[in-house]
Amino acid sequence: MPLLLLLLASLAFAAPAAAATLPNEPVRSLDLDHYAGQWHEIARLPMYFERKCLDGVTARYTPNADGTVRVDNSCRTRKGRMSVTGVARIKDGQPGALEVRFAPGWLSWLPVTWADYWVIEVDPDYRWAVIGSPGRKHLWILARKASMDHALFRTLKEHSRQRGYDVDQLMITAPLE
Repeated sequence: MPLLLLLLASLAFAAPAAAATLPNEPVRSLDLDHYAGQWHEIARLPMYFERKCLDGVTARYTPNADGTVRVDNSCRTRKGRMSVTGVARIKDGQPGALEVRFAPGWLSWLPVTWADYWVIEVDPDYRWAVIGSPGRKHLWILARKASMDHALFRTLKEHSRQRGYDVDQLMITAPLE
């Protein structure tokens, strides 16, 4: 009986990845200069670091001279606005595969301070983007505007589902038109 339970548990964990019909991988090409600027969070999977964020979530990306990108995140909480600054870097030479760190710089040598930030889908004109991670635990749908067309949102949500993300848990944090 324990062996059967172990087998069923392993199948349950493998099911989301097996159901994926689109690859969960970073985009092959990403122009960081076009990606730079302000983005609005439209939806996200719940995550610990954004637990106090209600809405009005923004991220501003600014390229640095050393090839890294400054990341300024902000959101509205019950007590007002909250913000945090971090840095992102390209991982393994793949422009769409970034790592982001919000811990102090002196801790940057620790691998656990860096989190994967994969741009898994992006509009050719950089009007919207979908951000994910290798383990499918993190997902953000971003837009240049503070709202998104409902039909576009449904399409991006379905693409994310096809990549194996649990989109039934998405928290919508901006208006859908």
